[in-house]
Amino acid sequence: MYPDTPTHTEELIQHIKENSPKVVDIIKEYIENHDTSKMDEGVRYYFNQSDITNRNIYTYVNDQKVIDHDATNNKLPVGWHKTLVDQKVSYLAGQPAILSSKKDNDPTLERIQGILGEEFDDVLPELVKQASNKGKEWLHVYVDDNGEFDFIIVPAQEFIPIYDNTKRKNLVGGIRYYELDDETVKIEVWDDQKVTFYEQLETGIVMDMSYDINPQSHFYYGNKGYGWGRVPFIEFKNNEEGVSDLTFYKELIDVYERLISDTTNTIEDVQKFIYVLAGYEGTNLEEFMTNLKRYRTIKTDGESGSGVDIKQGEVPIESTDSVLDRLTELIYQSGQGVNVSSDKFGNNPSGVSLQFLYSFLDMKANTLERKFNKSLKQLIWFICEYISIADNRTDHICDDYYFTFNKSMIMNRTEQIENANSSVGIISKETVLENHPLVTDVAIELERLAKEENAYQEPLGGAIDEPIRD
Repeated sequence: MYPDTPTHTEELIQHIKENSPKVVDIIKEYIENHDTSKMDEGVRYYFNQSDITNRNIYTYVNDQKVIDHDATNNKLPVGWHKTLVDQKVSYLAGQPAILSSKKDNDPTLERIQGILGEEFDDVLPELVKQASNKGKEWLHVYVDDNGEFDFIIVPAQEFIPIYDNTKRKNLVGGIRYYELDDETVKIEVWDDQKVTFYEQLETGIVMDMSYDINPQSHFYYGNKGYGWGRVPFIEFKNNEEGVSDLTFYKELIDVYERLISDTTNTIEDVQKFIYVLAGYEGTNLEEFMTNLKRYRTIKTDGESGSGVDIKQGEVPIESTDSVLDRLTELIYQSGQGVNVSSDKFGNNPSGVSLQFLYSFLDMKANTLERKFNKSLKQLIWFICEYISIADNRTDHICDDYYFTFNKSMIMNRTEQIENANSSVGIISKETVLENHPLVTDVAIELERLAKEENAYQEPLGGAIDEPIRD
C-alpha cells in the first residue's frame, strides 16, 4: 500500500526512465481507459449534431419493434449549446487579452509580447471555446527547428495527463496519441526532461523507428538538447470539475428539440386529410383516391347520409409555445447566458439593467477566467525559461507578468458619454478617455487633443507641447 509500494503512475514513470518493455502495456492500458465520450458530446452539440439528429421513430410489425421509415420524422437541432458557448467566448475573449508587467519600462514585456504575437489572440478564444465544450483543453509549448518558441493546441481527447499523488496537482508525465492513418496511431510519452516516441500498429505498440534519436530532449537550441524541467503541456480548465458547459443544460436542450421536432411532425401530419366514406360505390380505396384527384368527384349510392366527411386534427399551438418559452428561460438560466430576445429592459436599458442582464454570464466567465489565469502563468514561465536560454538573460522574474481579460458587454452609450462628461475636472482626462465609448486608443486621442490645443493657441501667439489637463 502507498507510500510503501509504488503507485501505477510511479511505475509508469520509472519504466519510461528505464525504457522498460512493461511501459508498452501500461501505455496501452492508459489509452484504453481514456474516456472521451463527454468531450465528444460537447463538440457534437456545438456543431449542431445533438441527439435529436439520430432520433428514429418505431412501429410494430408482427410484434417486432422496427424503424418506421414512412413516419414523419423531423429532426430539428436548434444550436442552443453553440449560442451559449459563443456568448461566453465573445464576452471573455472577443477582444485580445492584455499582457502587463508590474515593472515600468520593462524590456522583457515587449520580448514576451513579440513571442506570443497576434497568433495568441486567435489561440486564446479557441482555448475558451474548446474548454467550454469539453471541460478542458491542452496547450503544448515547444521550440521549433528554427529555435523559435511556439505553441499549439492539443485536443483534450488526444492527451492523457499523469499526475503525482498530491491531489492531482503536479503534472509528472503525459501521453499524447493521435491517428496518423487508418492503420497507425502515433504515441508520444512525455516526462519533465524528455519525450519517447511510439506507434501503434496492427501488431501492437512499438518504438517509432522513424526517429534517429529516441527518446529525445524536449527541444534543441544551438545543437544542445534541453529539458524544460516540467511536462510541456498546459491544462486550460473550464471549471474546477473540468466538465463541459453542456453538463448543466443538455437535458433541457433535448426536451426542447424533441418538442419542436414533434410539433413540426404533427403540423405536417394534420395537413393530411382523413376521409370518412359513407355510401361509397366501390371497395377499392386506391380507386377512390385516384377518382378524387383526377375528377374531383366521387360516386355514392344516393342513400341518406352517404357522402364523404373530411376530418383534420388540431395542433395545440398555444400550449406548445408556452412550454417552449419556459424551456427557453430555463436553458438561459441553467446555461448562465444572456437572453438577447428579452424585452424586460425596454428599448433603451440603463447600465444597471444591462449589468443585471449580464450577471449570470459574468459569473460563468469569472470561473473560467480564474482557471485560465493560472494556466497563463504557466505559459509565461515557459516563455521566461526560453528567454533565459535564447537571450542568455536571467534578469527577469516571470511572476511580474500577468494577463487582463477585456470583457465585452453591450453598454448604454448615451449613459456612458454623460458619465464621462460629468467626470471632467474630477478625474484625469486620460481616465475619462479610457471610459469614453467613442475612444478606442487613448494615446492617439491625447495626441489629437494636443494638436487641437496647439492649433487653437497659435493664433493667440503661443503653443503648447503637452495636452492641457483639466
